[in-house]
Parts: sequence; structure tokens; C-alpha cells
Amino acid sequence: MRTIGHFIGGKEVEGKSGRFADVFEPMTGEVKAKVALATKAEMRAAVENAAAAQPAWGATNPQRRARVLMKFLELVQRDYDKLAELLAREHGKTIPDAKGDIQRGLEVAEFATGIPHLMKGEYTEGAGPGIDIYSMRQPLGVVAGITPFNFPAMIPMWKFAPAIACGNAFILKPSERDPGVPMALAALMLEAGLPPGILNVVNGDKEAVDAILDDPDIKAVGFVGSSPIAQYIYERAAQTGKRAQCFGGAKNHAIIMPDADMDQTVDALIGAGYGSAGERCMAISVAVPVGKATADKLMEKLIPRVESLKIGPSTDPTADYGPLVTKDALERVKNYVEIGVQEGATLAVDGRGFKMQGYENGFYLGGCLFDNVTKDMRIYKEEIFGPVLSVVRAHDYAEALALPSDHDYGNGVAIFTRDGDAARDFAAKVNVGMVGINVPIPVPIAYYTFGGWKKSGFGDLNQHGPDSVRFYTKTKTVTSRWPSGVKEGAEFSIPLMK
Repeated sequence: MRTIGHFIGGKEVEGKSGRFADVFEPMTGEVKAKVALATKAEMRAAVENAAAAQPAWGATNPQRRARVLMKFLELVQRDYDKLAELLAREHGKTIPDAKGDIQRGLEVAEFATGIPHLMKGEYTEGAGPGIDIYSMRQPLGVVAGITPFNFPAMIPMWKFAPAIACGNAFILKPSERDPGVPMALAALMLEAGLPPGILNVVNGDKEAVDAILDDPDIKAVGFVGSSPIAQYIYERAAQTGKRAQCFGGAKNHAIIMPDADMDQTVDALIGAGYGSAGERCMAISVAVPVGKATADKLMEKLIPRVESLKIGPSTDPTADYGPLVTKDALERVKNYVEIGVQEGATLAVDGRGFKMQGYENGFYLGGCLFDNVTKDMRIYKEEIFGPVLSVVRAHDYAEALALPSDHDYGNGVAIFTRDGDAARDFAAKVNVGMVGINVPIPVPIAYYTFGGWKKSGFGDLNQHGPDSVRFYTKTKTVTSRWPSGVKEGAEFSIPLMK
């Protein structure tokens, strides 16, 4: 059985803790590897390695740093199929979905190749008599990212690509559930010309996370995961003086107006609600039809589509989605379905009895669809993170607008309508960070920024786009005046830029 250690100082090293976690193949339910769980001392060794390597990398001019990322893009394309299969086997998502995971990460790496322009400061000549002012962006030093299981390629690249482009050294603590792809990406960065020590991958659990948060040499930390852990990391990072951007859970609504194209809307809900077995922070988990006629029409079309979803092994190119990541995740989602039944919601489609022939031990769940869900129910309030869609019927537009606006989570939301005025009003008023108009999963393109509101996001700077450069750099402002412009005599008041 394969044993996965850590990637420190430009090479894979064995774990020394004696503690390991199982890495499953979700489609079969078999343990395929053991991943080492780092100690605080192992994390410290990675940080010391990164701190020693960072000054030279930070002093490397930005266009040369960009060339490393350009080469990395080539190498990932070369190994695309191999990486996608590894990702699918460890996570459970289908290979086409795994390729999308990789591609959306690469788009942020592509954005980061523009770092020579992105890091440019400002300059004002003659701000005062003989005085010029300019600013410069400089790297923070050693920074870290703690990334989730559901996007083991995309989110690590969202974190390390801009951070490294800015001149930082990076410590990546990926999910212990599917560590293979993050380890492979680190090796490709080294092959692309990244100096050893600039990207380190340390596998682990809470002990490794706390070691990151308490290490004085780590200046910033980014996190994606559940909201309680996001809040914990944000608060503990703040206590130790670190910058933090922490993104948590979601309960993404889709508002269906009476004038929406219902066939296109159902297509969107099926893909956004059940793709990747619902294990996406941007999955649509709540559909809100406006008016009884809209709701009845929606359910009439949704039920047969959910019943006909094709669930299959990750290697089946025709499958709509594959298994969940672990047995614990499967049981958690099944438990939520039972809670919904007990709370009085109508279980229109029950996928709990699904079994995959030939893969009976895999972590599969058929699509589940609830109707008549109300906002006081747990299945509405809490993130389920599985192939479960809840329909909450709204009497009018005002009620529909209030549902996502008042919810504890504020990651993404969508509205389906042909009415431009309604769409414009909704986009302006809804209290959610990312909005789709006839777009079910409104993940912004790489040169915009990604981030939710309320309990979906902690910190004032988002992921990728210009915010990533702001997060991974500090601004220094220089005010200069040369002797020829200096008056004789001391000045005792604050200089005025007259």
C-alpha cells in the first residue's frame, strides 16, 4: 500500500509522527493509501526551510517568477489526464469533473503570470516642493494555505499560485482525505524551476493546523472549509497577528421567477445541485420558485430528472456524478435526509436506497429532492454537502429575495428570469457575495475575486483576482526629497504638501 509523506525542501520526505490517516478510493470503498499526519516539529521544519529560501525568491524579479508559473502551466497540461484520474480516484468525482477542478485552478495560475503588472506601485512626482511619493508592494515572507477535500487541485492553486508569484514562500496543508494531487502539483512546480523550499506540502490534521496558526514566522493564512472551523482559524490567526482569509460553508439559493425558461432552469438546477455529488461550496442546495404555479411546474419537471440521474464510478465518463468522499460523509448526508423527513418536509425523491452494482462498498447516494421545506427546518438552515436539493416555495418576489438575504450563509445565489429589471433589482439588493443571473454556479473568472459574505467568509480580502495580490503583499510608501529642494532650518510642524 502506498504511503504518502510530505513535500519539504524540494523533495518528498517520510512522516515521522507514526500517525497516519486512510486515503480511500470512494468508488470502491477500499483504502488505497496511508497519509502521514505531521507533528508540530515537522511543520516547524517546513517553515524553517521556507523562511531560508524566501529572501532569494522574493528578490527575484517578477517576470522570472512568472516564467516559473508559465512552465508549470505547460507541465500540468502535459500530465492533465494522469492528474485527473488521480483526483477522481481519491475524491470520487467523475474524471470530466476532475478536469474542471484542475482547469479552474490553472486559470488562477494564468492570472498570476501577470504579476509584473499586478505588483506595480504608484508614483506621484511633485507631491510637494521637490517631493516625490511612490509606493511598492513587497512579499510578506512565509504564508500558508489550509485547503479542503472537495477541490484538491483548484483551491491549492488558488492559494499558492498568486502567493508564490508575489515572492512569498508557501506552506500548503491540504485535506488528508485526498492528498495525492497537491503532492503532485508541488513536484510539478519544482520541475518548472521553482527553488526548493518555496512550496512545501505538509499533510496533517488539527495538530498541523494549530502549528500553522501558532508559528510566528507564518505571516498569513488562507482557509477553505466549514464555517465553524473558518471562524476558529480566523480568530486564532488574529490572536497571533496573522492576516487571514477564511471561507466557510454555504446554502446557495436559486430563485425561479414565473417568467423563467423552466427547461433551462431545471437543467441548471440538476447540474448545479447534483454535480460532484453536491460536494461543492457553490452547489445550489435550495430552489425557491415564486408562486404556486411556478412551484408546481418546477416539481413536475424536476422529479423525473432527479429520478433519472446516472450515478456511477468515477471512471465512468457517462456518469452524472460519482460517490461521496468517505463513508462518514455518506452517513452524514443520509442522516440529514432522515432529519428532513422527521421535520415534515416532503421527500419527493429518496436516493438513500441506491446501490452501485459491482461497487456495493462504494460511498454512493442517489439524488434526493425535498418539497415544502420551510426556513425553520435544519435541512434549510444547515449545509448538507451532498446530492440533496430542497424546494422552498415563496409566495412573491419579496419573500424570495428575503430568503437568501436573511440566511446565515451568504456565499452564492442565482436568479432565473427573463425580466432584466427584476434581475437588476435582485443583484443590487440581495445580501450575498456572488450572484448569478441565469447562471447557476456564479464562480467568478480568475481576474475577478471569489468570496462569500456573513458566515461564508471571514476577513476583508477575497480569493484570487486583485484581492489575492493585496492579501499576499504589504504596501510600503516612500516620501522622498533631495537636498536641492530642502530649505535651511528645522521644521517643527507636520510638513505640508503645498
